[in-house]
Amino acid sequence: MSLSMYQASIPVFQRTLGTLDKILDKAAAYAEERKIDPAVLLSARLYPDMFALTRQVQIATDHAKGAAARLAGVAVPSFEDSEKTFPELKVRIGKTLSFIATLKPGQIDGSEGRDIRLKAGPRELTFKGQDYLLFFALPNFYFHATTAFAILRHNGVPIGKLDFLGAV
Repeated sequence: MSLSMYQASIPVFQRTLGTLDKILDKAAAYAEERKIDPAVLLSARLYPDMFALTRQVQIATDHAKGAAARLAGVAVPSFEDSEKTFPELKVRIGKTLSFIATLKPGQIDGSEGRDIRLKAGPRELTFKGQDYLLFFALPNFYFHATTAFAILRHNGVPIGKLDFLGAV
């Protein structure tokens, strides 16, 4: 049995965004329990030239909704990057999950050879659908989701690998 483009994308985004949502709950509870201003965790970064937690979550959701939309051949929803709290980040994850849940396998399957064009900073990138998913969208999505996890773990939030992986 072969793996379809839908199976390689939507369930992957759903599972990891779901675990990211739960990790944010643990971070909020940790901040409350330890009497840490949540803004400290939300603005935390692994290194001065890296994005803070809030931006990592925003970019992870951007890659999930962007990849899903581009593969389905529909407009990418635009979310304002205005989140400043754990609940606001969770709403963003929820909006992303709601959007990708509207996409059906028939919209994404067969997109392996579809031309995907997008801007990345000043550059215009062009991919075939399969290369876009496997070598751009998924690696970027996982990079930012993993970095969000690492920022929280580095700051003492009691999370481990199984929190990142979700139910296995």
